[in-house]
Order: sequence, then structure tokens, then C-alpha cells
Amino acid sequence: MARRLRVVIIGSGFGGIGLGIRLRLAGIESFTILERAASLGGTWRENTYPGAACDVPSMLYCFSFAQKTDWTRKWSPQAEIRRYLEDVAARNGIVPHIRFGVEVTGARFDEAAGTWTVRTKDGEEIVADVLVSAVGQLHIPSLPALPGLERFRGERFHSARWNHDYDLDGKRVAVIGNAASAIQFIPHVAERVARLTIFQRSANWMIPRGDRAYTAREKRLYGLVPALVRLQRAWLWVMLETWLLPVIRGRRLASRLYQRAAERHMRSLVSDPALQDVLVPDYPIGGKRLLITDDYYQTLNRPNVEVVTDAIDHLTEDAIVTRDGRRHPVDAIIFATGFRTNPFLASLRIEGLGGRTLEADWSAGAHAYLGLTVAGYPNFFMLYGPNTNLGHNSIIFMLEAQMRYVLSALDALATPGTRFLDVRREVMEAFNRDVERGLATTAWAASGASWYKDSAGRITNNWPYSTLRYWWRTRRIALREYRIARAAGEPARDATAEPSRAA
Repeated sequence: MARRLRVVIIGSGFGGIGLGIRLRLAGIESFTILERAASLGGTWRENTYPGAACDVPSMLYCFSFAQKTDWTRKWSPQAEIRRYLEDVAARNGIVPHIRFGVEVTGARFDEAAGTWTVRTKDGEEIVADVLVSAVGQLHIPSLPALPGLERFRGERFHSARWNHDYDLDGKRVAVIGNAASAIQFIPHVAERVARLTIFQRSANWMIPRGDRAYTAREKRLYGLVPALVRLQRAWLWVMLETWLLPVIRGRRLASRLYQRAAERHMRSLVSDPALQDVLVPDYPIGGKRLLITDDYYQTLNRPNVEVVTDAIDHLTEDAIVTRDGRRHPVDAIIFATGFRTNPFLASLRIEGLGGRTLEADWSAGAHAYLGLTVAGYPNFFMLYGPNTNLGHNSIIFMLEAQMRYVLSALDALATPGTRFLDVRREVMEAFNRDVERGLATTAWAASGASWYKDSAGRITNNWPYSTLRYWWRTRRIALREYRIARAAGEPARDATAEPSRAA
């Protein structure tokens, strides 16, 4: 008889909720999701700024095993995505498995017992056979260290911690940053404030979103004929792989065509020739996140909006002073400065075999096998781990591939007498050498600093190949790539004497 595994999942965003659903569908009920907040939703709970929406088409930004057919728009807004997550969690019986208000601080692996002891901020210890991190990559706001920031007396907040109680009407507002979040909320803020000053460190490549509401007829049709939704989902996936992956891969023809189209689009919407020039990036298209918007460029034409490209020198009690000596009076500052993505899992102390820690093992950059598991940390898996972020398609596709792999690992671990699985170091290292070779030719490698890279310039976040290739690699666990510890007290051994497949 298969043994009953105790599974602890950290985080209740798409990864945690999705894995919970897949576990229940597989008949596994012995799992707990630990969530530090009072409600589920992950990044879609945290980011409530005006205009917040997904940059992946709605039909592709939901689980294939819980497809939503009645999205209101082609590109779903934040509130609707959060409602979707809450709905699928409730309908699939996941909520009773979630413990809210429990913040995990770390976990330690017990080699003899083959278990993880998970520690919480309140001092509780929870024992599990399998530990899964579903905390994601975009959850710790990044704030710049600006001289004089502590002297500023006005309102200030990060876009991911939006202060809805602060009245922006008639105020002089500064936005520091102009990337994915900023281009969504700036058009809404500009309509309310007396003056909006955008401090742009570097320009971004942007293409039109083409958003619109789904008609009532379309939603009825999708509900009546689910095959149409599956067909559209497949078409969207193919189009993103076909159109955007060559740009990310640095293919010259595709990059040139997209770059020319993006620049023409910008110049057709921005009226000031001088402003047009500072909106052209100095790095290859795809080198940083390719942004989509239908209203950002138009907003820059407003008389109350200014784009400042001079670097910030310091802040005073009521102004931002740039290096050219110009003083910009402001009542409030909104930081659109993204998230701290490196080091990975910075808020958790994960201790593996022999007292090793992820913090030490990742001191030269986060790495993992398939972005899922790390040698020396048995029975530990990550959803949306190192080198699994995408620049061209839906992360939900990657998450579902990872969930399938975890379920395959659980099947192996459920075998009576199996204590733990630990990926072989040579397998992990071969995989990461292949990933690094792939990354070396991408547009990301040709660009400067970005949230895709760590402080040493190593690309730790992104997957350089097609999602199909990742799906193939993760379709099931290959036990020959793991050391398997059997009964307690026995040394870990290879599952087979055969060499692992090459990465």
C-alpha cells in the first residue's frame, strides 16, 4: 500500500492553489497551504493599483483544468483574476486546506527521518514529508535608496502597496519608474492629479495591447461550446511561441521587425519630437520586459504630464532634485520600481542535508534542476523557481508542467520504504550549463541590468527556450536522475547505474 505523504505548500497564489487542486484530483488530501496573509491570491491580492491587469490574454491566464469561459475582457483585470482564484479554490475544496495568517520563516530537513520541519514566525513547527515553495518571484517590493528620502514629508508608497485612502485629486505626484505597473496606473492617475512627473531611468519597448470587452454573445458561445475555448487557448499559445519567442531568442529578422513596428507605433501617438527621442530604448527589443499598453503613450501628451530623464540626486521635504539641479515640487511619490527578485527565497532560511543552506549554495546565483529542485535539499520543490520565468508566454503553462512533475515525484515517494529523493548534483549542473548556453544568445544577455539578473549580471529568472521544451522535460520524473534513500538509516543511493540523460 502506498504511504500517506504529508505535504506543506508555502503560498496561495496560482502555484499553491493550482497544486492543491491537482493534489485533490489525484486523491491526495494530506496537504496544507500556509499563507501569511489573511486571504489567498498572491500577486493578484497584493497589486490593487488603478488599471492593474494581466499582460497575458485572459483565455491563457487560467488553469487548463479549471478553464474560465466568461472573462469580461481579452486582457483580464486584477479584480477578476483574484475572483477567479477565489472561485476555483472554493469550488475545488482548497480553502479548508489553507491556514491563513501563518508566515513561514524557514525549514530544516531531517535526513534520518526524511522529513522537513517548517518554522513559522509565531514559533510553531510543522513536520512534512514534502515541502513545496509556491511563493513566486514577484512579491517583495523593491525600493530605491534615494538620498534624503527620510526627509520627505509628503505621502509615499509602492505600487504593490497602493494607499487607496490617499486622495490624489489635485496633487503634484511623482512616479519613479515607468515599467509594467507604471504604464498601467499612470493613465488613471494623470486624469486626477494637478501635475504628474514621471522619472524615467530607461525607456521601454512597448506594443499595443488591443484590449476590448468580450460581447455577451461571445461569452454565451464559449460557455455552450467549451471546445472553442480550448481551441482559442491553443491558438494563443502557438501565436505567442511563434511571434515572441524569436524576439527573446535574439533572432535578427524578428527583432528588427518588432523594433521598427514598436518605434513607429510610439511616434504615431506621441506628439512631441523631443519626447519621442527619449522614449526609444537603447537596448535590443526583448532585452527587458516587453510591455503592452493601449493608453500610456497618449497620456504623455497631456499638459499636466512630464517625463524627466535626468537622474535623481536627492529629495528635500517637499521636492525631488535631479542631477541637473532642477527642483521638482511634489506632494506624493509613487514607487513603480518593481520587486526584489534576487536572492531567491530571501525571506526563508532553507536548511538541507548536513546543515547546508540555500542562501549559501546560491551565493553565486540561484540555480535548480528544471527550476524545481536543488541537490542537497531532498523532497523540496519550487513552483516558479529559478530560470522558469517567461518573456513570451503564460506562466500558468509552466506552473502546470511543474505541478505534473511534483505529482510524479509524489508517486515515487509514496512507495513504501522510500525515505527521500535528492536530485543528483551532476544532473543539476549539466542542466544549468545548458540553460546558461541558451541564455547567452538571448536579448536579455545583450541588455543591461534588469530584474531578470542578479547583482553579478547572471540571468537567474528566465527560461531561454520554448515552453514546449520545458513541458517535455517535466512530463514525468526520471528516477535515474535522483539519489533515493530507502528505509531509515540506509545511505542514499542512485536509482540506477545508468547515466542520466544529457541536459
